[in-house]
Amino acid sequence: MRFTIMPSLLLAYLLLCPQAAAPNFDSITVDTLKTHERFLASDALEGRGTPSFGLDMAADYIANQFKKAGLEPGVDGTYFQVATDSSLNEAGFPTVKNVVGILRGSDPALKDTYVMLTAHYDHLGISERRAKGDDKIMNGANDDASGTTAVMEIARVLGAMQQRPKRSLIFVALFGEERGLFGSRYYGDHPVVPLKDTVADFNIEMIGRTIKDDGNWSGRLGLTGYDYTDMADVLKPALAQFGIELVFDKEASDPFFMRSDNAALAAAGIPAHTVSTGYEDPWYHQANDNWDSLDYDNMLKTVRGLANAALALANSEKAPQWNPNNPRAAKYLETWKRLHNGG
Repeated sequence: MRFTIMPSLLLAYLLLCPQAAAPNFDSITVDTLKTHERFLASDALEGRGTPSFGLDMAADYIANQFKKAGLEPGVDGTYFQVATDSSLNEAGFPTVKNVVGILRGSDPALKDTYVMLTAHYDHLGISERRAKGDDKIMNGANDDASGTTAVMEIARVLGAMQQRPKRSLIFVALFGEERGLFGSRYYGDHPVVPLKDTVADFNIEMIGRTIKDDGNWSGRLGLTGYDYTDMADVLKPALAQFGIELVFDKEASDPFFMRSDNAALAAAGIPAHTVSTGYEDPWYHQANDNWDSLDYDNMLKTVRGLANAALALANSEKAPQWNPNNPRAAKYLETWKRLHNGG
């Protein structure tokens, strides 16, 4: 016997369902992006230096967004991974913290494996040397409030899905990148979930501007260490669905691999890259990197595409692999092998 469902009844069900069966990427809007940017890159946070009161305010804000998104607290009932390592104390750091939330996967065979999404939420604080006139606050709207905004928005959209992704996702906002990758290095030494079960990290950095030193990057994303792993095979088609081209910039891909938090996580053995809308620009580490001068139309396409890419990674049965034919990836592959072989 065949059954048919009237379109009107199906529509009524979908409207009444509290969680979406598919991700609602359209719920990411220019307004939602601006809401996060206005706060994170406001003068009130004084440039989110590590350490600072402004950085603590940002951490509280991010934790609240993770909670609203339905993420589980990542560390003993809290969203804060407080860094107490002696090396940080020697560097003169008081208490600082990563912000961690987890979206549990749904597949019995894959739910205990994890895809990481990361971005650093710190910037440079107040700087006399980089001041623009009377403006000494390094608000870091692009670097990296834009990446942090993306992480929060992706968490919100994927957290609202009725059918969770196959793998779990761990969302981490990292402190201290500008001071030497301190937050990601701390996480690598004190992982919240086992490193051997963490199949990938893609780190989101500086996606709010399209005018770069080497031209216009509208509709494009760079991937550092592009050919170090095969992760691009998953990211590229997922981004293309939203009009974003994943670019192999052969001049910048390798040197920039070491300049953001993916480097510390790769050193821990996790296949890890940074995605960014090009690389350096005239606003980089300047006091005029403000929230009201970002390209929100391009950022909107980018964040929606990255949400789709995160979902594709989490639903892929094949985990990303280090490239055994690339000598630059050899040391990371060896670390990965030690993780998985118990050596």
